[in-house]
Amino acid sequence: MNKARRSIYLDHSASTPVHPEVLAVMQPYFSEFYGNPSSIHSVGRRAGVALANARQTIAELLHAKTSEIIFTSGGTEGDNAGVRGLALARRETMGANRIITSAIEHHAVLYTAEDLRDHYGFELTILPVDSDGLVRMADFGAAVGDGRDVAVVSVMAANNEIGTIQPIAEIGAQCRALGVPFHVDAVQAAGKLPLQVDALPVDALSTSAHKFYGPKGVGFLYLRSGVPFLPIQTGGSHENNRRAGTENVPLIVGMAKAFEIVETERDQENARLRVLRDQLIGGILENVEGAQLTGSRAQRLDSHASFVISGLEAEGVLIALDLAGVAASSGSACTSGAQQPSHVLEALGVPGRDAVGGLRLTLGHSNRPEDVEYVLAKLPQIVMQIKGAAPITL
Repeated sequence: MNKARRSIYLDHSASTPVHPEVLAVMQPYFSEFYGNPSSIHSVGRRAGVALANARQTIAELLHAKTSEIIFTSGGTEGDNAGVRGLALARRETMGANRIITSAIEHHAVLYTAEDLRDHYGFELTILPVDSDGLVRMADFGAAVGDGRDVAVVSVMAANNEIGTIQPIAEIGAQCRALGVPFHVDAVQAAGKLPLQVDALPVDALSTSAHKFYGPKGVGFLYLRSGVPFLPIQTGGSHENNRRAGTENVPLIVGMAKAFEIVETERDQENARLRVLRDQLIGGILENVEGAQLTGSRAQRLDSHASFVISGLEAEGVLIALDLAGVAASSGSACTSGAQQPSHVLEALGVPGRDAVGGLRLTLGHSNRPEDVEYVLAKLPQIVMQIKGAAPITL
């Protein structure tokens, strides 16, 4: 009898499996409670109650008001709405015409900012980062100035490719002092970092459920009360006239349950994953020839390990790992097929050749110490084999 193929999933920053409890709470809303939540009949009211309960759950976990939660189709829409909605409203009300963001943002933010520059006449300031991927507060202070001409600042809470955690509280405090709207891409941070908005000075914060064991195709945008906002999706009066379109009740119910689970378990799970992450980082740096850590060693998500391996492109390593039963990635799943240098690694100063060779190993609920041991046994062999068979030459 053939031995069962090993399967180790180390790509939780790309997507996570739906938690069994999440799947269970969603199922009735695909069949039994299928009504439109805007309908006034009893079938619609049942769906409407479920929608209200989900909004209440998320708001309580964020220490926000229910009116501040807008349901979206995921992180890309949330980032687009946060940046566009705040920038356009700020220009309309205050005449501000400049966007500030960082060089390592997800393309959902960067491309939105560039579109606002190229087609709407905004000015764009892109902040550099240091070799760990951190925005320097001195650079931010110089860029924001007195804030009068700034329409929106958008800086992610944690980077998807390198795991670096940004000084969001400090940036937000400075934005608030100047009266500048502050959007945070929290897609990688939700369920991993505290995001309670009574303590965190942010005006908009976007998430995606499939990053924290919820379903794909749904997310939420937190929008602080009183902050001017122009909706980017028009039509019906859904979501208090801020996001048109019938709400996806099953997915929203699942997202609320998933967020509740990860927030309840966050501290304990972070502590468990931190041990595995540190073992991965230490073992790879010690035993894989040419491996270098990318991102901050200290200011890093507890689930995230990322590297470049000098002289190797990522594709061969990822294929070999997959054949060995390990699912990993080279960085952002949204751009992993591009086979071009990562804009994040280039911003860190990684040379172009090595910037194609990022390796990202991201941990989650299913991972155990034996998974790390297996990877630490296999990866050095894989790298040696690839370098021996087909070395990259200049």
